[in-house]
Amino acid sequence: MRPIVERLGALDQAWLARLAARRAPGWVDRSFRLVTYAGGATLTASLPILLLPWRPSRTFGATLLLANATSHACVQLLKRTVVRRRPHLLPGGPLALGAIPDAFSFPSGHAAAAMAVALPCLVVGGAVGLPALLLAFIVGASRVYLRVHYPSDVVAGQVLGAAGAVLAVSIMY
Repeated sequence: MRPIVERLGALDQAWLARLAARRAPGWVDRSFRLVTYAGGATLTASLPILLLPWRPSRTFGATLLLANATSHACVQLLKRTVVRRRPHLLPGGPLALGAIPDAFSFPSGHAAAAMAVALPCLVVGGAVGLPALLLAFIVGASRVYLRVHYPSDVVAGQVLGAAGAVLAVSIMY
């Protein structure tokens, strides 16, 4: 796995260098800093827990928790196995524009968590499904925009989140 990630590194670094060379208005930076929290542990774990007391939402809340926990376990296992440094930690790397939860980049936990919550919303959550999925993709984009992840980190995180969601939905429904 590591050689594949290293080969992707050159493409990822070139993409981030082009992104870092452009300057966006301050409101764009602030917007991405805000939206990135939608993939953080606080929101993606507390939302399902808040749903558990209500009988009609109990199974849905448990599904979100299972999807998130499954994807989170896979993310943490891969982060500690691959040990890919975040972009700003490399010599000459871009300046990070957001908070950095740890030193490891691959895969993105925020992207995984956002997708793990969004896909069950799409499958069984009714009207909130499409906005949740759109938000999950924006969270992924925010991680790259804020220069705390490479594009391949985000894609891998979203795949892990989707896998956790599919597993949880298939178990719970």
